[in-house]
Amino acid sequence: MGHLELVEIEPQPAAAMRGDVAQADMPEFFGRAYHAVMKAVTAAGVSVVGPPFGFYPSMPTETVAIEAGFPISSAIDETDDVHNLELPGGTAIVTIHVGPFETLEGTYNRLMEWAEARGHRLAEAMWEQYLTDPTVEPDASKWQTKIVWPVVADR
Repeated sequence: MGHLELVEIEPQPAAAMRGDVAQADMPEFFGRAYHAVMKAVTAAGVSVVGPPFGFYPSMPTETVAIEAGFPISSAIDETDDVHNLELPGGTAIVTIHVGPFETLEGTYNRLMEWAEARGHRLAEAMWEQYLTDPTVEPDASKWQTKIVWPVVADR
């Protein structure tokens, strides 16, 4: 697992498909969403400018609210399934998780402990960027997932 750091990030235009899915259905949803978003982005003549992401606007319950998509160079014409989204800018805690998705929980726990120890309040919404394509790298122990979790400014 990578080190944790506090960074300033710029807001990033993105295109995404929203879902409210059971954990078991997430892989199928991601596949469907990435296909739909890529189709809409290509049709709009806009460039993908970063790895695919999963944006989580709230903590999971029985189902997971998720926005799956790609960062893009500029807004697209929205379709029935795909809409424009902005990944928020500001101060965030960032780390790289190395390994299968099943072990992400440990990295999240470490990030939350790190934030609490330094007095940072985590925002409700956060996202993951999938730096490794599982269809290209079948060895899950080498997968890299960037976690970006904004912190709430003290008022």
